[in-house]
Amino acid sequence: MRIFRWIVVAVVVILVATGGYVWYNYQHFVSGITHVDAISHSNAPAKDLDGTDQNILLVGDDHRPAGATAQQLAQLGTTADGGGTNTDTMMVLHVPADGRKATLISFPRDSWVNIPGFGMNKLNAAFAFGSENGGGDAGGARLLISTIQNLTGLTIDHYVRISMLGFYNVVNALGPVNVCLNNAVNDPYSTVNLPKGVSTLNAQQALAFVRQRHGLPNGDLDRIVRQQYFLSVEARQILSVGTLLNPVKLQNVLDAVSSSIQTDPDLNLIALATQLHGLSADNLGTATIPVSGTPTITVDGNDVSIVQVDTAAMPAFIHSVIGNPSAYDNAQAAAPSSVTVTVLNGSGTDGLAASNTATLAALGFKTGTPGTTTTTATTTVEYPSGMEAAAKALAAHVPGATVSATGSVSGVTLVLGTDGVQASASSASSGGASASSSAPAPAPSSTAPTKTYAQGACIN
Repeated sequence: MRIFRWIVVAVVVILVATGGYVWYNYQHFVSGITHVDAISHSNAPAKDLDGTDQNILLVGDDHRPAGATAQQLAQLGTTADGGGTNTDTMMVLHVPADGRKATLISFPRDSWVNIPGFGMNKLNAAFAFGSENGGGDAGGARLLISTIQNLTGLTIDHYVRISMLGFYNVVNALGPVNVCLNNAVNDPYSTVNLPKGVSTLNAQQALAFVRQRHGLPNGDLDRIVRQQYFLSVEARQILSVGTLLNPVKLQNVLDAVSSSIQTDPDLNLIALATQLHGLSADNLGTATIPVSGTPTITVDGNDVSIVQVDTAAMPAFIHSVIGNPSAYDNAQAAAPSSVTVTVLNGSGTDGLAASNTATLAALGFKTGTPGTTTTTATTTVEYPSGMEAAAKALAAHVPGATVSATGSVSGVTLVLGTDGVQASASSASSGGASASSSAPAPAPSSTAPTKTYAQGACIN
C-alpha cells in the first residue's frame, strides 16, 4: 500500500489506553467515524486459528476524495501519480487476547494471490473488484477480507480504512516528524526529496516518504519497511508530552482521525485500547508475509511485475506470529493415559486417520473414532479452552504440528494436513524416556519473525 495509515488507529488506541480520552468526549469522537458493513461471518474460515485473539484489517487506498480541491491535491504531492480505489496499504493488526505483544503483519500490494471469483491477480485489486457493479465500499471490503482470510487462514474480526487525504490530515495535526535515511533520495513519483541522515518532515513530505517505492533496492518490499518504520516514529511522537499534555493539539489529532476513518460498526475502540494497554513503539512487532521473489510474469500477453507469495511457508509464518496462548505455554503436559484424542484426516491420503489413531493408542492415549475432514495444508492439534494440558501432551508426540485453541471442537483433536506431519511413536520426553514412564516434554513455543525500530534508527 502506498500510504502508511495504521497511525490513525495507533492514535486512538494509544491515547485511550493512556488516558487521553479524559480530555475529549469519546462519543463526539466516534460520531465522526463512518461505518461500513465490512464483516460477513459467512466468509470466515471454518477453523479459527487464534481463538479469542483479534485480527483487524487496516487498509488505505490511493483514491482522491470527492470534492478535493486542486490545492489539496497539490499538497498531497499526487501530480505525477494518479489515484485509484486499489488498496495500496494492507496490514493485519494481530491483538492477543491474553495481553501479549501485538503484531502488525504487512501484505505487499503486488502479492499475486487468488481473489475469489476473479482468479489470480494482485492483492491490491481485490477491493476494486468487490466494489464494482454496485458492491460499493462494503463489497470491496468483504472481497478483500475473503482474499486475506483464504491466504492466511486468519479470521478478520474488524476493519479500518483511510484515504490519502485522511492520512495527510492526521499527520498534519500531529506536527513535524524526524526520520533518518541511510542514503539521499529523490523520487519524482512520490515527490520525496531528502538528504542522507536526519530530516524533519511536514505532512506532505511524510506522505511522500511512506509512498516511495521507485528507486528503492527492493521496491514495494522496501516501501513496507518505510511504513513500519514511520509507525514506530509516530508512535513515539503520540506518546510524547507534547501531544498528551496539549489539549488543543490532542483535540485536533482526534478530530482528524475521527473524520478520516471508516470502520465496521462493531469495532469498539475502548475495548481495543484496553487490550493494547501499554502499547509503545518498542513493543509493537512488525512482520511481512513470506515471499519467494519479485518476478515478472506474462498475463494476457503483458509483462506484470508481482510479489510471489510463499504459500507453503504461510502456515508456519502465521503460527509464529499468533504463537500459543499463555495458558497453553504455562500448562504442565498431562499424562497420555488421561487424554482422549480424535484424529481427523485432512491430508487427502487414505488411511492416515486410522494409522495415527493406532500410533497414539500405542503411546497410551485414549482414542476416539477416526474420521475425515476437508483437505488442509497444516497438521494441527486443536483443543477447546481449558484443555491446554491435554493438548500439550498430544503436541509433544506430533513434532511439527501447529497448536490451535478453538471453539469448533469439544475435545483434543489431531487434524492431519498435507504437510506430512503425523503422530510419532518416538518418545518426545527429555532424556529419551518412554512415554509411559514420564509425561511428554512441553512443545517449544514459537517466536514471531518480528522486529522493532529503535529510537534514532536509520533505514534505506
